[in-house]
Amino acid sequence: MGGYILDLVIVALIIIGLTATIGVLTNGIGNRFFGGKKRTEFVDLSNKMQVGWKTVGGNKKD
Repeated sequence: MGGYILDLVIVALIIIGLTATIGVLTNGIGNRFFGGKKRTEFVDLSNKMQVGWKTVGGNKKD
């Protein structure tokens, strides 16, 4: 019974890992080839909105 559960867990981890990896790869490929001119639209808008904001947290590296 323990061997069955171990096999089930290993197969589940492999399936979940492959699914996550394939999702990241296809998202990157889709953005690269089908993103067009507006590929960074949301990142650019976010950066434009955050101009002048104070940095919070972390270590100062002046």
